[in-house]
Amino acid sequence: MMKLTMTALLLTGLLTSCGTEEITTPRNPDLTYTTGAKQRTDLVIDRKAYYEQLQGFWLGTCIANWTGLVTEMDKIGNIGDLQTGDFYTRDDWGKIDEPSIWGEGVPSDLSETIDFVFSPPDSTWGSDDDTDIEYIYQELLLANKTSLLTGEQIRDGWLKHIRKEEENYLWVSNQKAFDLMGEGLVPPATGDPANNPEYEMIDAQLTTEIFGLYAPGMPALARKIAKLPIQTTARYDSEWISEFYVTMFSLASVVDKELPMQDRMLWMADAASRNLPDTSYAKKMYDFVLEKYRQDLPWEQTRDSLYQRYQVEERDGYTITSQNRYCNGCFAAGINFGASLISLFYGEGDFVETIKIGALAGWDSDNPTATWGGLIGFMIGKAEIERLFDRKFSDKFYIHRTRRGFGGDGIDTFDRMALKGVWIVDRLVQAEAGGVVDLERDSWRIPAVRAFTLDF
Repeated sequence: MMKLTMTALLLTGLLTSCGTEEITTPRNPDLTYTTGAKQRTDLVIDRKAYYEQLQGFWLGTCIANWTGLVTEMDKIGNIGDLQTGDFYTRDDWGKIDEPSIWGEGVPSDLSETIDFVFSPPDSTWGSDDDTDIEYIYQELLLANKTSLLTGEQIRDGWLKHIRKEEENYLWVSNQKAFDLMGEGLVPPATGDPANNPEYEMIDAQLTTEIFGLYAPGMPALARKIAKLPIQTTARYDSEWISEFYVTMFSLASVVDKELPMQDRMLWMADAASRNLPDTSYAKKMYDFVLEKYRQDLPWEQTRDSLYQRYQVEERDGYTITSQNRYCNGCFAAGINFGASLISLFYGEGDFVETIKIGALAGWDSDNPTATWGGLIGFMIGKAEIERLFDRKFSDKFYIHRTRRGFGGDGIDTFDRMALKGVWIVDRLVQAEAGGVVDLERDSWRIPAVRAFTLDF
C-alpha cells in the first residue's frame, strides 16, 4: 500500500475535520465502531497522541536495533568454545569496534567505531529480527480482523512471509519453530520443550513486545493477546521474561507523566516484575540487578557480577553453562535479560544513555537496545527523538530486507505503521476491553475494571 501522509488522508476523505484545524485520526475501514456512555471511572487515552507515540516506537526501536548490531556478540565472556576477552566499558564508546564471535577478525560493517547508526531522511531503515516478526504480527491482526491470533494464523503467516531456502534472519528458537511449522506443527506446540530444545533462548522477546502497545493500560489483557505468540517459541523463564516486557509496554500508557523518567521506568519495572514467579531465576536475576543498582555501583561492575553469578557460578537455577551450548548460550533469554535490566536501571529513562549502556553491556546487544529504544521512543515520541539527536531521520521501513510477500516494493512508513497499530487498539478496546472508541474526541475510553491500578 502506498504511503498515506496525514495530508493525503485528509484529501482522500479518510481523515475528518470537526470544523476546526484539528484533524482526527482515521477510522479502521474494517471495523464497525460502536458508541457507549462515558463513565467517570473510564481510563481515557488520546488516540491522536498515541498515533504519534507509535511512530516514536518504530523510530526508536530502529535506531537502537541498528546501533546494538555494531557490538552484537562482540563480548560474551570467556567460557566454552568461544572466548572474547574483557567486556566493554563506558570508555569504549566511540572507540574502534571489535570483531564479533562470527566476525572472523573483522569488526562490524555498520560502523568502524562503537557509535549510533542512523538512516538519514533520504534513506530507508532495514528490517531486522527485532522488528520484522512484530511487523508480521501487526499485519496478521489486521488481515484476520482479530485481537487474538490463532495458532493456525500464526503458522500460516510465518510460512507465507519468511523465506525458507536462503538467508531468512532466524536463529535458535525462532528457526526451530519455523522448521516445526514446515513439518505441520501449530503453535503453541512449536514452543513446547518436547519439540523445541531452543525454548530457553531470547527469541520471544524480540517478537512480542508490541502486544503491550496494543493493550494500553491493560497489562493482563496485553499478556492474554501475547500468550500464543510468546508460546510459539518460549516456555518457563523465557516466557515469563517476555511477559515482563509486554507488561512494561502496556504500562507506559498509564504511568504518571509528572514523574521523572527514571521514576517512571522503575515504577513500570516494579509492576512488571510482580508477574515473575518468585521461584524463577528471572525474578531472582531481576532482584539481583536492581539491588546492585541501588548500591550505586558502576554499571560495568554490576555487569561483571551478573556474569560471575549466572554464567560462572550458575546461581539461582540458571544452568545454561552446564548445557555446553554454542557460545555458552549467548542467545539465552536469561543472561540477556540481566544485561537488559542493567541498561534499563542505569539508563534511568534517558534514551541516549540507555542505548549506549545496552550496546556496551555484552552478549546479544541489539535486543535489549531495540527493546528499550522502542519503549522510550514510544514514551517520548518521534519529535523528541529527533530533538535529542538534532537531526531528521528516515521514516521509511524496508520489510523485504528480511521478510517477503507484503506487496509492492516492501517499503512501508512509520506513520502508516503507527496508524495500523491504532486500528488494532480500536478493535481491542471494543471487542476485548468492552470500551469505546470516541471518534468525536479522538480517544479511547477503557472501563476501569480493565485498566491497571497499583498504589505503592
